[in-house]
Amino acid sequence: MDTTDPTPLYAELDRRSAAVAEQVIAWRRHLHRHPELSNREGATAALIADHLTSLGLDEVRTGIAGHGVVGVLRGGRPGGRVVALRADTDALPVADLCGADFASSTVDHDYPGGPFPVSHACGHDGHTAMLLGAATVLGGVREQLPGTVLFVFQPAEEGPPVTETGGARQMLAEHALDDPEPTMVFGMHLTPHPKGHVGYRAGNQYAASCLVKITVTGRQVHGSTPWQGVDPMPPAAAIVTGIGQLYRQLDAYHPVTVTIGHVEDIGRFNIIGEHVTLWGTVRCAVETDMADVQRRLTRLAEHTAEAHGCTATVEHLQDVPAVDNRREWLDAALPTLRRVVGAGRVLETGATLGYDDVSEFVNAYGGLYVMLGAQDTELDAAGNPVPTPGGRGIVPNHNPRFYLDDDTLPLGVRLHAHLAADHLTGRLLPADPS
Repeated sequence: MDTTDPTPLYAELDRRSAAVAEQVIAWRRHLHRHPELSNREGATAALIADHLTSLGLDEVRTGIAGHGVVGVLRGGRPGGRVVALRADTDALPVADLCGADFASSTVDHDYPGGPFPVSHACGHDGHTAMLLGAATVLGGVREQLPGTVLFVFQPAEEGPPVTETGGARQMLAEHALDDPEPTMVFGMHLTPHPKGHVGYRAGNQYAASCLVKITVTGRQVHGSTPWQGVDPMPPAAAIVTGIGQLYRQLDAYHPVTVTIGHVEDIGRFNIIGEHVTLWGTVRCAVETDMADVQRRLTRLAEHTAEAHGCTATVEHLQDVPAVDNRREWLDAALPTLRRVVGAGRVLETGATLGYDDVSEFVNAYGGLYVMLGAQDTELDAAGNPVPTPGGRGIVPNHNPRFYLDDDTLPLGVRLHAHLAADHLTGRLLPADPS
């Protein structure tokens, strides 16, 4: 471990984070006003690459997995550690009702399945802005850093169109982090927890997930003579209803959810169509449950369709592994987290069935992923977020009214910078890296 007193470096990181705070907020508001869907983040990537280039980084790699960007900062002191700081850059097909004067009015007319209103209803604008700020801060102290920092701006975290590849797995397939290979990955997700609080969970911080496509096929006919065809709509509805009974077949102490979010039919009001397609997700807090849930869902769909004289095909797509925060990495990082935000603002949270494909990076290289609170909430006696009186309330991610507190973003910059500095100087290392 580096035996140099880190206090002056910490003070410099904090000073530079404060200096870039106004720009971080401006980046976030610009990105919020101009969101782009998964695999369409061209303007966002250009903004990122332009700023990283202006910092004089050693490399700025672009065009990775579509619109991914990786900046490489080699420190001025010798050292073999490599920390990768990650942010996701894509937005959602969700209308923007956050009420801010920088709310999005963007509509993507060409996206598959669209047109869609587009907004940053999951905080990725904040993630991107915080990492741009961290690149600025760390670039300013590069001569004091041993080792290397990778600034990883990942597209398509929300999942690319099903006919396309993208996201973290594709970045790895294109060897985005091979040279140099990280010895730690760190990232954070903005959430409705209290402003300035860091939430973490040992084990699966986020669940395993997959996209599911169920296609029910019947025989098309006029709506006035259903007996002359085979209607796929009733079995499709029965499948959605039957999903509620899957939970009774699974361990009640292992959280699972199967959600159908979109129903697609080709036809019109007076036609019984040939096909009904159900689109949804499967989420498992215990990753080893995924194969069993998929098998039971497939059986339910196929047998329900057969009972109605139809057929069903089930496809499980875009599987995402759980984010595994290993205990040894958390133990190593908690002193840094507590130093930056305050010991009373670092809390262990319950399980969530959200997913994040940062798991591809964290699980491959080690490290951790945490939550940073950014809404008008406080903790009740049980440690759960509740609305602050007079505030804007709790608005979950993916809700059209999702909001962030801009004043929290500079804290995210400090977290990135301090975590990176502590790992590179050997102050943040797991006791047993295996």
